[in-house]
Amino acid sequence: MRILIAASLLIIVAAQAARAHAFLDHASPAVGSRVTQAPAVVTLWFTQQLEPAFSTVEIVDGGGRRVDLGLQVDATDPTVLHVAVKPLPPGTYRVEWRVVSVDTHTTTGHFIFEVGG
Repeated sequence: MRILIAASLLIIVAAQAARAHAFLDHASPAVGSRVTQAPAVVTLWFTQQLEPAFSTVEIVDGGGRRVDLGLQVDATDPTVLHVAVKPLPPGTYRVEWRVVSVDTHTTTGHFIFEVGG
């Protein structure tokens, strides 16, 4: 019985710790998507509020050249990042993010999207 109680407490603590990080919820363009029209802005939604001063997003083309122009946390929703991009010709783009949530936990990740004509 003690083992069952201890295991239950461990699961509860682990679940609470997992919620203490800002994970990518979704993005536009969508993760792994192919869009026919190049976006002017890439938007990322996270599961927690972000610390803008410590959060970064880099977007690179297939040749490794950066195409991002600047990062902005949404004025009405601090879980959302907007990244302006240069005009994007057809190709594959990699979005790499590193964010710090307001509770100081850092998460990183990446995804790709394609622009096709």
